[in-house]
Parts: sequence; C-alpha cells; structure tokens
Amino acid sequence: MENHGEKQNNAKITRENISKHLVEYQLGMVGKTIEDALKDDRWYFNFTMTNKQFEEFKKYSIFLIKKTFRCNKSKAEKTFAWFNFGYGLRIKN
Repeated sequence: MENHGEKQNNAKITRENISKHLVEYQLGMVGKTIEDALKDDRWYFNFTMTNKQFEEFKKYSIFLIKKTFRCNKSKAEKTFAWFNFGYGLRIKN
C-alpha cells in the first residue's frame, strides 16, 4: 500500500487519531490536503476518486481499523462504511 499523505508523519495511529489519518490519507490519494478542503467551499463536489482508488482506500482502511481497534473483519467493514458515509469522497470515473 502506497503512502499517499503529503505530510504523513510516523506518528502511531491510535483510536484517537485514526479518523484524521484516514481523511488525510484519502485526500492524499487524490493529491489534496485538509488545507485544500478548508479553502474550497465545494470540496465535496470538486474532490473525487476513482473506483480503483476507492477499493485501495477501503482495503487500507479496513486493515488499519482491524489493527487499531483489534476487531474482526466484519466489524471493521461496518466501521469503514460509517466512516465513508460521513467523510468519504465521491467516486467518479
């Protein structure tokens, strides 16, 4: 899995910072940052990812959720679905 975050640091991913990490990772996949999103009132419409990017992000996220929360795959998939519903980028091919 590639490191897509522009300003990724080597900080340990914890329950407290996983959401921020996943948002930054996802934005990094499309060449954007949180700062870019804050500057663009229409970021949700302007920032999109492809199906291929989404599948890569989903795989990475579920792995990280399982590891961080020490849960099974089913619980991680449900957690990812909620995260994606609230913070996920739109898919546009």
